Amino acid sequence: MSIFKFISSRKGQATTEVVLLFPIFFILTLFIVKIYGLLVIVQKTEIASFYAAKRWQLESHFYAKYTNGWDNTFLKKDIEKKVLEYIGFNNPSTRKFLSLRKVELDIERTSVWNNVILKVSTYPPNIPFLCSYDIRQVCKRPYGMACERGYNFLCNKGGTIEVIKAVPNRDRPISFRLPNSKAK
Repeated sequence: MSIFKFISSRKGQATTEVVLLFPIFFILTLFIVKIYGLLVIVQKTEIASFYAAKRWQLESHFYAKYTNGWDNTFLKKDIEKKVLEYIGFNNPSTRKFLSLRKVELDIERTSVWNNVILKVSTYPPNIPFLCSYDIRQVCKRPYGMACERGYNFLCNKGGTIEVIKAVPNRDRPISFRLPNSKAK
């Protein structure tokens, strides 16, 4: 008996189960992917802030004549460009998947420490089947304020992830190079 005759002679699976379960599977997959996107944003923000802080520590100047010149005009803009690229703000599909609104890099100088502040703002992910319900129905007792913040993040406002890294001032900047790089 050939394999074709064996397959064609078997009774078929009822498609009702498949037709009914596919939308549920699709909705759960969409929900998991959107939540995973939020975790990706948090991790990328942490890594990008570490890069920005370390590079600022190694290449920024301590003296005032350089701080308003080279540090703000070139160094900060170059760090911002690399951070935007790493987070995915320059890529339209990544920006849409992660619901990115804007990315800001601020540097607060003090006499001993520099605070490198990275803020990533997002649009609400707007997961349709979660946002179709009223907030009063979803967040009634015993859930409270935490539920309302989560609902507002998912459906109304989005959110902002802010990472602050404190790095010490250096008297003499050194160029930021990866080990074993050939660039001089």
